[in-house]
Amino acid sequence: MAVSIDTVYQRVLALANKEQRGYITPQEFNLFANQAQMEILNQYFYDINQWGRQHGNDVEHSDMLGIIYEKLACLTVRELDIDVSSGITTIPSGVYKLGSVFTNDTQVEVEEVMYNEYQTMQLAPLTRPTLTRPVYVNRFDGLNIYPQGIDSVDIQYIKTLNKVEWAYVVVNDKPLYNDNISVDFELHASEETELVYKILKLAGINLKSSELATAAQALEQGQIQQEKQ
Repeated sequence: MAVSIDTVYQRVLALANKEQRGYITPQEFNLFANQAQMEILNQYFYDINQWGRQHGNDVEHSDMLGIIYEKLACLTVRELDIDVSSGITTIPSGVYKLGSVFTNDTQVEVEEVMYNEYQTMQLAPLTRPTLTRPVYVNRFDGLNIYPQGIDSVDIQYIKTLNKVEWAYVVVNDKPLYNDNISVDFELHASEETELVYKILKLAGINLKSSELATAAQALEQGQIQQEKQ
């Protein structure tokens, strides 16, 4: 379930205007909204690294790693049967972070290696890539698959976030929300509050309102502490 761009916008305006701390234009909001969602997405990967070093728990809905992976699930895409018969494939458009790569027919995972590692592997028969132990080198614009003979692969990845936009039409000199051309957040529904706090913090910096930025920072830190308890 996506997060409504209008819901976030109205909450941000309500909190920003509560003590006459300045008006946030739709253009400014859209800019802050896109930055905020990218910050949230990138934080997932740092959190996975952090929580992955700790023991989880078996309580349903409260394991932090499980919660993060659930949030990423709505951004996870799996593309099937990508042709690699030439040994080279381009990375699908819209990839933000590449995940697992599997051979399409046998579903053997293709291991990622650096090019210098691949060169070293080629030096000895026991370490050379085989059809049951394939590898790939990520060239960032495409993948080199080794050895030759693999016809297609399945790729799983985290997609690039769509650019969100609170779109509007002007009525009586005021912006009126236009649902037809607005673009909602693709993040998990649970991120609505975090988006509000992050956008408020960015708005406070832009408006040079230390009170707004500090208040938003405090709200965000409070939520983070609650999540980590």
